[in-house]
Amino acid sequence: MSEETVLVGRIGAAHGIRGEVRVKSFTEPMDAIGDYGPLTLPDGGKLTVDRLRVQGDMLVVKFREVADRTAAERLTNRDLLIPRSALPEPEDEETFYHADLIGLRVETAAGEGLGEIVAVPDFGAGDLLEVKPAQGKSYYVPFTRAFVPVVDVAGGRVVAELPEGFLKEARPEPGEDGAEEDAGT
Repeated sequence: MSEETVLVGRIGAAHGIRGEVRVKSFTEPMDAIGDYGPLTLPDGGKLTVDRLRVQGDMLVVKFREVADRTAAERLTNRDLLIPRSALPEPEDEETFYHADLIGLRVETAAGEGLGEIVAVPDFGAGDLLEVKPAQGKSYYVPFTRAFVPVVDVAGGRVVAELPEGFLKEARPEPGEDGAEEDAGT
């Protein structure tokens, strides 16, 4: 696909025998996933929401192109994408989509480079920024105003205010606190 896409959901297990699937939606509200037109699979295939219902923290979705349980089972763990252009533009400069953060530079208030945002996961306790430094393993920064007071999408950067020793704890040196030893030593 040549156009930039945004992940809006992930298909889980088949549900029942009539081709329904469970879907983890990343839209807000979760049932808005059907509002963006056909959803695209990573291989370019298209799925059209025929009907959906909320069931707990998931959706049960019937796609027009999926006739039975066997076809539904083939979709397990597939991502659902939409073109970035299908999303409405943010209402003001302080509003943005998580997808807009991927690739932004992370720096201190003094301009010291800390890395680049490679993901915005939420493992259940709130959004995090996964930062990949120029060297070494990536680390997580809580995506709160206290840790990230400036988000400048137009300028291609976020400013992070990290407590003293945060990076040492986030990225221990080899041999410290269970960090892997260099294979050559």
